[in-house]
Amino acid sequence: MYMAIVRMDNILIVVENLKAAKAFFIELGMELEGETTVEGPWADSVVGLDGVRADITMMRTPDGHSKVELTKFHTPPAIRAGPENAPANALGIRRIMFTVDDVDDVVARLRKHGAELVGEIAQYEDSYRLCFVRGPEGIIIGLAQQLK
Repeated sequence: MYMAIVRMDNILIVVENLKAAKAFFIELGMELEGETTVEGPWADSVVGLDGVRADITMMRTPDGHSKVELTKFHTPPAIRAGPENAPANALGIRRIMFTVDDVDDVVARLRKHGAELVGEIAQYEDSYRLCFVRGPEGIIIGLAQQLK
């Protein structure tokens, strides 16, 4: 059997305030994997832009299987492709979902970083408690707590 992909490596989020985004994901429970600056012909060719200079912070989940790449472009400057707080039915990637041990605790901690619930914490059957949270840069994450 032919397999096209081996695994999903990471999700890229372009941000203006790298420090705030990094603090948000650390509070969520992600770990800092590394930070670097990329620039030059190699970066230009991969990204498809000229004159790229960007700071990258790579975050990983505690199990080491999933990563979020936070990138701040210095040149060329980042552009906003749509409304800052686009609704849930806007086209494109709308959220990243994380499984957590205690959704109430995580929401309370993320609120200290300016996060807000998009709707409310809801229960899906006897399986999960779920919610969407909007954090810095309008980033939406989903939180799912599996019920015992």
